[in-house]
Amino acid sequence: MYKKILVALENTRADETLQPHIAELARIVGAELLLLHVADGWAARNFEQLKLNESDEMKADREYLERTAGRLRVSGLKVSTFLALGNPPTEILRTAEQQGCDLIAMTSHGHKLLADLFLGSTIDRVRHNTRIPILVVRAGTPAAGA
Repeated sequence: MYKKILVALENTRADETLQPHIAELARIVGAELLLLHVADGWAARNFEQLKLNESDEMKADREYLERTAGRLRVSGLKVSTFLALGNPPTEILRTAEQQGCDLIAMTSHGHKLLADLFLGSTIDRVRHNTRIPILVVRAGTPAAGA
């Protein structure tokens, strides 16, 4: 069913909700996981244009991806990582297409309309611009059997 699942990580506690769900799904279907984090700070958004050095935030994000991948690999899963730079919805979509992913997994924070207007909604932008199925797990939702 799914061969390669893009897992969009935020480097926040919300990721702790998504990981058990996606790890179990990957085990069941034998899928590879691609852990993606999009660094979107000033240095990340201007990295290429200004030929900047990697910021401390970008280094920390890369380390986070590798630590997370290591924990999933120990459980027998095939995991790769990618740190993208720029606008999260754009980079999630671009990476999913370029890497041949057939599922995108993300967390939702359950914002309501007013908060989404001010904070934006990465999920809405992704879901409106892809044909790849999306698995959305609400932050704080325990995995089955957890």
